[in-house]
Amino acid sequence: MKDNYRIGVLEGDDIGLEVVPETVRAMKAALQRVGVTAEWLDMPIGRPAYDQLGTTMPDGTLEQLAGLDGWVLGPIGHREYPDDPRAVNPHPILRKHFELHSNIRPSRALKGLPAIHRDTDLVIVRENTEGFQPDRNVVAGCGEFRPTHDTTISVRVITRKNSRAVALSAFELARRRRSKVTAVHKNTVFKLGCGMFAEECRKVAADYPDVEYNEVIVDTFAMKVTMKPSDYDVVVTTNMFGDILSDLTAGLVGGLGLAPGLSAGDDHAMAQATHGSAPDIAGRGVANPYAMIVSGAMLLDWLGQKHGDDRLHRAAELVQESMVSVLEQDGVMTPDLGGSASTGEVGQAVARRIEAAVL
Repeated sequence: MKDNYRIGVLEGDDIGLEVVPETVRAMKAALQRVGVTAEWLDMPIGRPAYDQLGTTMPDGTLEQLAGLDGWVLGPIGHREYPDDPRAVNPHPILRKHFELHSNIRPSRALKGLPAIHRDTDLVIVRENTEGFQPDRNVVAGCGEFRPTHDTTISVRVITRKNSRAVALSAFELARRRRSKVTAVHKNTVFKLGCGMFAEECRKVAADYPDVEYNEVIVDTFAMKVTMKPSDYDVVVTTNMFGDILSDLTAGLVGGLGLAPGLSAGDDHAMAQATHGSAPDIAGRGVANPYAMIVSGAMLLDWLGQKHGDDRLHRAAELVQESMVSVLEQDGVMTPDLGGSASTGEVGQAVARRIEAAVL
Protein backbone atom coordinates (compact mmCIF):
# COMPACT_ATOMS: atom_id res chain seq x y z
CA MET A 1 0.00 0.00 0.00
CA LYS A 2 1.03 3.59 -0.50
CA ASP A 3 0.90 6.38 2.06
CA ASN A 4 -0.27 8.93 -0.47
CA TYR A 5 -1.85 8.79 -3.93
CA ARG A 6 -1.52 11.49 -6.57
CA ILE A 7 -4.51 11.89 -8.88
CA GLY A 8 -4.84 14.27 -11.81
CA VAL A 9 -8.02 16.21 -12.57
CA LEU A 10 -8.55 17.22 -16.21
CA GLU A 11 -12.05 18.65 -16.56
CA GLY A 12 -12.15 18.69 -20.36
CA ASP A 13 -14.83 20.58 -22.24
CA ASP A 14 -18.46 21.68 -21.87
CA ILE A 15 -20.27 19.47 -19.30
CA GLY A 16 -16.90 18.18 -18.14
CA LEU A 17 -16.62 21.41 -16.17
CA GLU A 18 -19.78 20.33 -14.31
CA VAL A 19 -19.55 16.54 -13.93
CA VAL A 20 -15.84 16.20 -13.12
CA PRO A 21 -16.03 18.37 -9.95
CA GLU A 22 -18.87 16.17 -8.68
CA THR A 23 -16.76 13.10 -9.42
CA VAL A 24 -13.83 14.48 -7.48
CA ARG A 25 -16.16 15.41 -4.63
CA ALA A 26 -17.38 11.80 -4.39
CA MET A 27 -13.89 10.32 -4.67
CA LYS A 28 -12.51 12.65 -2.00
CA ALA A 29 -15.37 11.82 0.36
CA ALA A 30 -14.83 8.08 -0.10
CA LEU A 31 -11.07 8.26 0.36
CA GLN A 32 -11.51 10.28 3.52
CA ARG A 33 -13.94 7.67 4.91
CA VAL A 34 -11.45 4.83 4.39
CA GLY A 35 -8.43 6.77 5.63
CA VAL A 36 -6.55 7.21 2.36
CA THR A 37 -4.56 10.37 1.72
CA ALA A 38 -4.58 11.73 -1.82
CA GLU A 39 -3.10 14.74 -3.56
CA TRP A 40 -5.23 16.22 -6.35
CA LEU A 41 -3.63 18.07 -9.24
CA ASP A 42 -5.78 20.26 -11.51
CA MET A 43 -4.46 20.30 -15.07
CA PRO A 44 -5.79 22.34 -18.02
CA ILE A 45 -6.77 20.43 -21.15
CA GLY A 46 -9.12 20.80 -24.10
CA ARG A 47 -10.76 24.03 -25.22
CA PRO A 48 -10.25 25.89 -21.91
CA ALA A 49 -6.53 25.15 -22.20
CA TYR A 50 -6.56 26.33 -25.81
CA ASP A 51 -8.26 29.60 -24.88
CA GLN A 52 -5.77 30.22 -22.06
CA LEU A 53 -2.55 28.73 -23.41
CA GLY A 54 -3.03 28.36 -27.16
CA THR A 55 -3.09 24.56 -27.19
CA THR A 56 -5.52 21.84 -26.13
CA MET A 57 -2.59 19.73 -24.88
CA PRO A 58 -0.24 22.03 -22.93
CA ASP A 59 3.47 21.32 -22.94
CA GLY A 60 4.53 19.12 -20.07
CA THR A 61 1.12 17.44 -19.66
CA LEU A 62 2.37 13.96 -20.53
CA GLU A 63 5.41 14.30 -18.31
CA GLN A 64 3.30 15.47 -15.37
CA LEU A 65 0.74 12.69 -15.82
CA ALA A 66 3.53 10.11 -15.88
CA GLY A 67 4.27 10.94 -12.25
CA LEU A 68 0.67 10.42 -11.11
CA ASP A 69 -1.09 7.25 -9.97
CA GLY A 70 -4.07 7.93 -12.24
CA TRP A 71 -6.29 10.70 -13.48
CA VAL A 72 -9.85 11.72 -14.21
CA LEU A 73 -10.46 13.03 -17.73
CA GLY A 74 -13.69 14.83 -18.50
CA PRO A 75 -15.41 14.61 -21.90
CA ILE A 76 -13.59 16.19 -24.83
CA GLY A 77 -15.49 18.25 -27.42
CA HIS A 78 -12.87 18.01 -30.16
CA ARG A 79 -15.41 18.32 -33.00
CA GLU A 80 -15.82 21.98 -32.09
CA TYR A 81 -12.09 22.74 -31.90
CA PRO A 82 -10.72 25.35 -34.34
CA ASP A 83 -8.76 24.27 -37.42
CA ASP A 84 -5.38 24.69 -35.78
CA PRO A 85 -2.55 22.12 -35.45
CA ARG A 86 -2.35 22.93 -31.73
CA ALA A 87 -6.03 22.13 -31.27
CA VAL A 88 -5.59 18.36 -31.12
CA ASN A 89 -7.91 15.76 -29.66
CA PRO A 90 -6.14 14.93 -26.37
CA HIS A 91 -7.62 11.59 -25.37
CA PRO A 92 -6.24 9.39 -28.19
CA ILE A 93 -2.82 10.85 -27.40
CA LEU A 94 -3.20 9.95 -23.74
CA ARG A 95 -4.40 6.44 -24.51
CA LYS A 96 -1.55 5.78 -26.93
CA HIS A 97 1.26 7.45 -24.99
CA PHE A 98 0.50 5.61 -21.75
CA GLU A 99 -0.39 2.31 -23.48
CA LEU A 100 -3.88 2.27 -22.00
CA HIS A 101 -4.68 -0.87 -23.94
CA SER A 102 -8.00 -1.78 -22.28
CA ASN A 103 -11.14 0.37 -22.37
CA ILE A 104 -13.55 -1.05 -19.79
CA ARG A 105 -17.19 -0.05 -20.26
CA PRO A 106 -19.90 -1.54 -18.01
CA SER A 107 -23.64 -1.47 -18.72
CA ARG A 108 -25.93 -2.17 -15.78
CA ALA A 109 -29.69 -1.73 -15.51
CA LEU A 110 -30.76 0.18 -12.41
CA LYS A 111 -34.00 -0.25 -10.52
CA GLY A 112 -36.67 2.28 -11.46
CA LEU A 113 -34.79 3.67 -14.46
CA PRO A 114 -35.54 3.08 -18.15
CA ALA A 115 -34.01 -0.16 -19.42
CA ILE A 116 -34.97 -2.48 -22.26
CA HIS A 117 -33.91 -5.51 -20.20
CA ARG A 118 -34.02 -5.29 -16.40
CA ASP A 119 -31.34 -7.98 -15.99
CA THR A 120 -28.62 -6.30 -18.06
CA ASP A 121 -25.27 -6.37 -16.25
CA LEU A 122 -22.26 -6.79 -18.52
CA VAL A 123 -18.93 -5.17 -19.36
CA ILE A 124 -17.39 -4.47 -22.74
CA VAL A 125 -13.58 -4.67 -22.61
CA ARG A 126 -12.38 -2.99 -25.76
CA GLU A 127 -8.87 -2.83 -27.19
CA ASN A 128 -8.00 0.85 -26.96
CA THR A 129 -4.90 1.93 -28.88
CA GLU A 130 -4.91 0.34 -32.35
CA GLY A 131 -7.60 -1.12 -34.61
CA PHE A 132 -9.23 1.07 -37.28
CA GLN A 133 -9.02 4.37 -35.37
CA PRO A 134 -6.56 6.44 -37.44
CA ASP A 135 -5.75 8.83 -34.61
CA ARG A 136 -3.99 6.12 -32.60
CA ASN A 137 -3.06 3.11 -34.75
CA VAL A 138 0.28 4.35 -36.11
CA VAL A 139 3.34 6.01 -34.56
CA ALA A 140 3.74 8.58 -37.34
CA GLY A 141 1.48 9.69 -40.15
CA CYS A 142 -2.13 8.58 -40.21
CA GLY A 143 -3.88 5.24 -40.52
CA GLU A 144 -6.31 6.71 -43.03
CA PHE A 145 -5.28 8.37 -46.28
CA ARG A 146 -6.62 9.41 -49.69
CA PRO A 147 -4.31 8.57 -52.60
CA THR A 148 -6.71 10.12 -55.14
CA HIS A 149 -9.70 12.44 -54.90
CA ASP A 150 -12.02 9.47 -55.28
CA THR A 151 -10.31 6.85 -53.11
CA THR A 152 -9.85 6.63 -49.35
CA ILE A 153 -7.96 3.83 -47.62
CA SER A 154 -8.33 3.01 -43.93
CA VAL A 155 -5.87 0.65 -42.26
CA ARG A 156 -6.67 -1.57 -39.29
CA VAL A 157 -3.80 -2.53 -37.00
CA ILE A 158 -4.04 -5.66 -34.84
CA THR A 159 -1.09 -6.86 -32.74
CA ARG A 160 -0.60 -10.00 -30.69
CA LYS A 161 0.69 -7.87 -27.80
CA ASN A 162 -2.45 -5.77 -27.43
CA SER A 163 -4.81 -8.62 -28.23
CA ARG A 164 -3.26 -10.57 -25.38
CA ALA A 165 -3.23 -7.56 -23.06
CA VAL A 166 -6.92 -6.81 -23.52
CA ALA A 167 -7.79 -10.50 -23.18
CA LEU A 168 -5.89 -10.66 -19.89
CA SER A 169 -7.83 -7.60 -18.67
CA ALA A 170 -11.10 -9.33 -19.56
CA PHE A 171 -10.26 -12.62 -17.86
CA GLU A 172 -9.01 -10.94 -14.69
CA LEU A 173 -12.20 -8.89 -14.55
CA ALA A 174 -14.35 -11.97 -15.15
CA ARG A 175 -12.78 -13.67 -12.13
CA ARG A 176 -14.15 -10.82 -10.02
CA ARG A 177 -17.59 -11.02 -11.62
CA ARG A 178 -19.41 -14.11 -12.93
CA SER A 179 -16.44 -15.94 -14.50
CA LYS A 180 -17.54 -15.78 -18.12
CA VAL A 181 -15.75 -14.19 -21.10
CA THR A 182 -17.10 -13.82 -24.63
CA ALA A 183 -14.69 -12.84 -27.40
CA VAL A 184 -16.40 -10.92 -30.21
CA HIS A 185 -14.78 -10.70 -33.64
CA LYS A 186 -15.32 -11.35 -37.34
CA ASN A 187 -12.69 -13.94 -38.21
CA THR A 188 -14.98 -15.39 -40.87
CA VAL A 189 -14.04 -12.36 -43.01
CA PHE A 190 -11.03 -10.72 -41.35
CA LYS A 191 -9.17 -14.00 -41.25
CA LEU A 192 -5.80 -12.47 -40.38
CA GLY A 193 -6.75 -9.49 -38.20
CA CYS A 194 -9.64 -10.94 -36.23
CA GLY A 195 -8.00 -14.34 -36.58
CA MET A 196 -4.96 -13.11 -34.66
CA PHE A 197 -7.16 -11.47 -32.03
CA ALA A 198 -9.12 -14.71 -31.54
CA GLU A 199 -5.92 -16.77 -31.35
CA GLU A 200 -4.59 -14.64 -28.51
CA CYS A 201 -7.91 -14.77 -26.66
CA ARG A 202 -7.86 -18.57 -26.86
CA LYS A 203 -4.29 -18.69 -25.54
CA VAL A 204 -5.25 -16.58 -22.55
CA ALA A 205 -8.41 -18.63 -22.01
CA ALA A 206 -6.27 -21.75 -21.64
CA ASP A 207 -4.61 -20.16 -18.60
CA TYR A 208 -7.98 -19.47 -16.95
CA PRO A 209 -9.73 -22.86 -16.73
CA ASP A 210 -12.02 -21.44 -14.03
CA VAL A 211 -13.51 -18.91 -16.47
CA GLU A 212 -16.06 -20.00 -19.08
CA TYR A 213 -15.03 -18.88 -22.57
CA ASN A 214 -16.84 -18.62 -25.87
CA GLU A 215 -16.72 -16.65 -29.12
CA VAL A 216 -19.44 -14.88 -31.11
CA ILE A 217 -19.25 -13.21 -34.53
CA VAL A 218 -19.80 -9.46 -34.11
CA ASP A 219 -23.01 -9.06 -36.12
CA THR A 220 -24.53 -12.09 -34.41
CA PHE A 221 -23.50 -10.69 -31.05
CA ALA A 222 -25.21 -7.35 -31.80
CA MET A 223 -28.47 -9.24 -32.34
CA LYS A 224 -28.07 -11.60 -29.38
CA VAL A 225 -27.07 -8.97 -26.83
CA THR A 226 -30.03 -6.83 -27.84
CA MET A 227 -32.39 -9.74 -27.34
CA LYS A 228 -30.88 -11.35 -24.22
CA PRO A 229 -28.03 -9.40 -22.59
CA SER A 230 -28.16 -11.59 -19.48
CA ASP A 231 -26.31 -14.25 -21.47
CA TYR A 232 -23.15 -12.15 -21.24
CA ASP A 233 -20.81 -11.13 -18.46
CA VAL A 234 -17.46 -9.82 -19.77
CA VAL A 235 -17.17 -9.20 -23.50
CA VAL A 236 -13.73 -8.64 -25.05
CA THR A 237 -13.34 -7.25 -28.54
CA THR A 238 -11.32 -5.05 -30.88
CA ASN A 239 -11.34 -1.27 -30.89
CA MET A 240 -14.03 -0.24 -33.36
CA PHE A 241 -16.33 -3.17 -32.58
CA GLY A 242 -16.09 -2.30 -28.89
CA ASP A 243 -16.73 1.38 -29.51
CA ILE A 244 -19.97 0.59 -31.34
CA LEU A 245 -21.16 -2.25 -29.11
CA SER A 246 -20.61 -0.31 -25.88
CA ASP A 247 -22.96 2.41 -27.14
CA LEU A 248 -25.47 -0.30 -28.01
CA THR A 249 -25.30 -1.81 -24.53
CA ALA A 250 -25.54 1.67 -22.99
CA GLY A 251 -28.79 2.07 -24.90
CA LEU A 252 -30.11 -1.09 -23.28
CA VAL A 253 -29.86 0.48 -19.81
CA GLY A 254 -30.94 4.06 -20.43
CA GLY A 255 -28.32 5.82 -22.52
CA LEU A 256 -24.83 7.28 -22.36
CA GLY A 257 -25.54 9.19 -19.16
CA LEU A 258 -25.36 5.78 -17.48
CA ALA A 259 -22.22 4.61 -19.32
CA PRO A 260 -19.00 4.88 -17.27
CA GLY A 261 -15.59 3.88 -18.52
CA LEU A 262 -11.96 3.33 -17.60
CA SER A 263 -8.94 3.29 -19.90
CA ALA A 264 -6.31 1.12 -18.24
CA GLY A 265 -2.86 -0.19 -19.02
CA ASP A 266 -0.24 -2.00 -17.00
CA ASP A 267 1.05 1.13 -15.25
CA HIS A 268 -1.57 3.87 -15.61
CA ALA A 269 -5.34 4.31 -15.74
CA MET A 270 -7.68 7.11 -16.75
CA ALA A 271 -11.30 7.50 -15.68
CA GLN A 272 -13.26 8.68 -18.70
CA ALA A 273 -17.00 8.29 -19.21
CA THR A 274 -18.23 6.95 -22.53
CA HIS A 275 -20.33 10.01 -23.37
CA GLY A 276 -19.24 13.18 -25.15
CA SER A 277 -19.10 16.78 -23.96
CA ALA A 278 -22.77 17.63 -24.78
CA PRO A 279 -22.29 21.31 -25.65
CA ASP A 280 -26.04 21.69 -26.13
CA ILE A 281 -26.66 21.39 -22.39
CA ALA A 282 -23.37 22.75 -21.07
CA GLY A 283 -23.67 25.44 -18.43
CA ARG A 284 -27.28 24.63 -17.57
CA GLY A 285 -26.54 22.40 -14.59
CA VAL A 286 -28.59 19.50 -15.91
CA ALA A 287 -25.84 17.08 -17.02
CA ASN A 288 -26.09 13.61 -15.51
CA PRO A 289 -22.92 12.96 -13.46
CA TYR A 290 -23.56 9.21 -13.00
CA ALA A 291 -21.23 8.00 -15.77
CA MET A 292 -18.35 10.21 -14.67
CA ILE A 293 -18.78 9.46 -10.97
CA VAL A 294 -18.82 5.70 -11.54
CA SER A 295 -15.79 6.10 -13.81
CA GLY A 296 -14.04 7.64 -10.81
CA ALA A 297 -15.04 4.62 -8.73
CA MET A 298 -13.55 2.35 -11.40
CA LEU A 299 -10.28 4.26 -11.18
CA LEU A 300 -10.18 3.78 -7.39
CA ASP A 301 -10.85 0.06 -7.83
CA TRP A 302 -8.07 -0.24 -10.43
CA LEU A 303 -5.65 1.52 -8.08
CA GLY A 304 -6.67 -0.89 -5.34
CA GLN A 305 -5.83 -3.82 -7.61
CA LYS A 306 -2.53 -2.35 -8.72
CA HIS A 307 -1.29 -1.47 -5.24
CA GLY A 308 -2.93 -4.28 -3.27
CA ASP A 309 -4.82 -1.70 -1.23
CA ASP A 310 -8.16 -2.96 0.05
CA ARG A 311 -8.99 0.54 1.30
CA LEU A 312 -9.27 1.69 -2.28
CA HIS A 313 -11.57 -1.20 -3.14
CA ARG A 314 -13.82 -0.11 -0.28
CA ALA A 315 -13.67 3.51 -1.44
CA ALA A 316 -14.69 2.39 -4.92
CA GLU A 317 -17.60 0.43 -3.48
CA LEU A 318 -18.67 3.44 -1.43
CA VAL A 319 -18.82 5.66 -4.50
CA GLN A 320 -20.57 3.05 -6.65
CA GLU A 321 -23.09 2.01 -4.00
CA SER A 322 -23.85 5.59 -2.98
CA MET A 323 -24.38 6.69 -6.57
CA VAL A 324 -26.77 3.81 -7.21
CA SER A 325 -28.63 4.43 -3.95
CA VAL A 326 -29.12 8.09 -4.81
CA LEU A 327 -30.89 7.06 -8.02
CA GLU A 328 -32.68 3.88 -6.94
CA GLN A 329 -33.69 4.76 -3.37
CA ASP A 330 -33.53 8.55 -3.04
CA GLY A 331 -34.87 9.34 -6.50
CA VAL A 332 -32.43 12.23 -6.90
CA MET A 333 -31.80 12.35 -10.63
CA THR A 334 -31.25 14.73 -13.49
CA PRO A 335 -33.91 15.52 -16.16
CA ASP A 336 -32.58 12.96 -18.67
CA LEU A 337 -33.66 10.24 -16.21
CA GLY A 338 -37.02 11.83 -15.48
CA GLY A 339 -35.97 13.83 -12.42
CA SER A 340 -35.55 17.52 -11.69
CA ALA A 341 -32.26 17.60 -9.75
CA SER A 342 -29.27 19.59 -10.94
CA THR A 343 -25.83 18.11 -11.55
CA GLY A 344 -24.64 19.59 -8.27
CA GLU A 345 -27.63 18.31 -6.31
CA VAL A 346 -26.93 14.77 -7.48
CA GLY A 347 -23.28 15.16 -6.53
CA GLN A 348 -24.22 16.51 -3.11
CA ALA A 349 -26.58 13.58 -2.53
CA VAL A 350 -23.85 11.10 -3.42
CA ALA A 351 -21.38 12.77 -1.07
CA ARG A 352 -23.94 12.71 1.76
CA ARG A 353 -24.55 9.01 1.17
CA ILE A 354 -20.81 8.32 1.33
CA GLU A 355 -20.39 10.35 4.52
CA ALA A 356 -23.30 8.51 6.19
CA ALA A 357 -22.38 4.99 5.06
CA VAL A 358 -21.73 2.36 7.71
CA LEU A 359 -18.24 0.93 7.27
